[in-house]
Amino acid sequence: MIEELKTFIAVVDKKSFTKAANFINISQPSVSSHIAILEKYFNTRLIERSNKQRNILITQTGKILYERAKQLLGFLEETKEELSSYHNSISGTLKLGSSMTIGEFLLPSILGDFIKEFPKTKLEVTIENTKHIYDKFKNYDIDIALIEGTVPVHNYVHKNFYKDTMVIVAPNSFCGNNDLKLRDYLSRQTWIHREEGSGTGENLNIFLNNEGISPKNFIVLGSNYAIKEAVKNNLGITFISSLVVNEAVKNREIEIIPTKTEYNRYFSYMVHEKSISRLAALFIKKLQLYSNM
Repeated sequence: MIEELKTFIAVVDKKSFTKAANFINISQPSVSSHIAILEKYFNTRLIERSNKQRNILITQTGKILYERAKQLLGFLEETKEELSSYHNSISGTLKLGSSMTIGEFLLPSILGDFIKEFPKTKLEVTIENTKHIYDKFKNYDIDIALIEGTVPVHNYVHKNFYKDTMVIVAPNSFCGNNDLKLRDYLSRQTWIHREEGSGTGENLNIFLNNEGISPKNFIVLGSNYAIKEAVKNNLGITFISSLVVNEAVKNREIEIIPTKTEYNRYFSYMVHEKSISRLAALFIKKLQLYSNM
């Protein structure tokens, strides 16, 4: 309807279908079509045409619509400028803290979209394990914490936003033994573990306890990439986010050990309940677009 109204205004201003068509760079039949659409929509005759269609006469209802159309289009243009100004006026510094898996595999694309929409924003991003991020958050060193482990919740807003699948991964040399139960096989392996305080390490401990698995040995490494590479190089097996290993599995560098049960955990965000800034609220809104829940 906006384009039809623009066409109508041009016809009235130019007092000619031909001149209006040239002015707004559309064909004359399109001008006639736009006017017909408006007349049908408003159920009134807007323009009287002479037999030779050289002269036009604006009807009384046409004059009313002409004034209203100019007002409406002016209001829309003001609104467009206001919204543009709103986005361009968003500025300041947002301090984010993220645990490792989120920071390595989800956060970059989220931040890319956020900066594209709010280019004047400055970001300070810390990526550490869940415990360290939580400590910074409760000391107000960061505005938003993105975590994958469990932490004490006091006067904070704490909400899940993403369901992550955890998988057992092994070197490509893995060979299941039909004479052994999976639990027995897994207990005989060296397990590659994240450091204390990490969400991934916490979930590995929960998995081992729930399944009654007592590994013969552990290797502790401080990053998801190091763990993936260790598995790839036959140092052991691990229990880790599918986000970390999907590409390596696809490239047949490592393989997933099938389990009867699907193991999931949740990524969550935390903000200080009484001091959430406009910038933090906008980031959370963007974050929720990436939710798979």
